[in-house]
Amino acid sequence: MISQLEMVSRLVMAAALGSVIGFERERLSWAAGLRTHMLVCVGSALVMIVSAFGFKDVLGTANVVLDPSRMAAQVVSGIGFLGAGSILLRGEVIRGLTTAASLWAVAAVGLAVGGGMYTASIAATIIILIILAGVKPLERRFIAVRQQRSIQMFVEKGSVSLDSVHGALGSGSVRVKQLIVQQSEDDSEVDHVQIALSRVTPAEFEAICQRLESMRGVREFRRLP
Repeated sequence: MISQLEMVSRLVMAAALGSVIGFERERLSWAAGLRTHMLVCVGSALVMIVSAFGFKDVLGTANVVLDPSRMAAQVVSGIGFLGAGSILLRGEVIRGLTTAASLWAVAAVGLAVGGGMYTASIAATIIILIILAGVKPLERRFIAVRQQRSIQMFVEKGSVSLDSVHGALGSGSVRVKQLIVQQSEDDSEVDHVQIALSRVTPAEFEAICQRLESMRGVREFRRLP
């Protein structure tokens, strides 16, 4: 049986390692942020401690056979409800998969800390943080070449519709993901149009902007970041 000080130290260390990963998620304003990751890490560490040392008093009893890993194993499957709660479907875009994966990974870190595997838990925390914060810029630069782009236009009332936009863009691979036409609040003869395009490279986006800007009735054209 480990000492009381060692037990508390493991829980504190789990909270610290969970906060490191949670801070990166909190920085991006995700629902599962700092406190969620800390709680998951501390909770899984506590379950691991209970699983490994909580049944020492009855292990020597006759006809009692226990598997110390069974409680810890439930963390791996049980953390799924938090991961599912952090995944959101917005239109055709699924958001939150990375946060769900980080919650699952933090639970594993907590189990490692609870089991006294300090080197493995610290190394895993560093690797997870590198994946979350360090790989994303590389992913944006080298992998996410085709991405969603948005355009904002102020047009003459009734001059732009989904058919006219498709007609201007042609029947290529360009995909209009969303088209919003909103009338001006001051009752002027101007509509506010916002278009979201998916699977568009920077070169294609520039060509699309030129086509849309030359459409009939367009008074003002803006490229949104």
